[in-house]
Amino acid sequence: MKRSTRLLAAAMLIALVAAGCGKEKKESTEPESFAFTIYPGSRYLAQLTDLWKQARKVFRPNDDVPPIAIYDTDAPIEKVAEFYAQSYGYNKVAPDATNNLSSAKPPAFYRTGDLAKDVAGIVPVAQKLNIKLDPSKAVGTYRAAEIDPKPNRPRITIQRPYFDASTSQTVDRTLIMMTQ
Repeated sequence: MKRSTRLLAAAMLIALVAAGCGKEKKESTEPESFAFTIYPGSRYLAQLTDLWKQARKVFRPNDDVPPIAIYDTDAPIEKVAEFYAQSYGYNKVAPDATNNLSSAKPPAFYRTGDLAKDVAGIVPVAQKLNIKLDPSKAVGTYRAAEIDPKPNRPRITIQRPYFDASTSQTVDRTLIMMTQ
């Protein structure tokens, strides 16, 4: 009888352990899907998105192209930057990367740039992609905002005006580029 009692106790112990394990929340090592948040009223720029993907392959031919999406809108850059900063849980968009001389770079900030200088940097890539690019049409300065990524959410660069390399035109709209 002792042997049968031990076997019964062992069977009950195994049953309890199995029942307890079945109730544990299983952690998935699979990442959640990557999500783009689209600014209301913006339009998807398929040709420019494809061009950036091709350019990425020039720089890293053996790597997979990460998710990327490019949109534009008539909305002012400040409204678009505030929209993304709030959707990411950032308090505000800092006036610049120094954040009033703070030692930490802010997660969302504005910057400025020169279209001609930036386009001059992409001319060699455009040549490799056999794109007829007229850098003389990239004239003026732009204002941009950088929004740091969150887990499963992209890095966002917002810029106005922007140079459309697919048409060699400076466009006075707000560009929204989202990349992983």
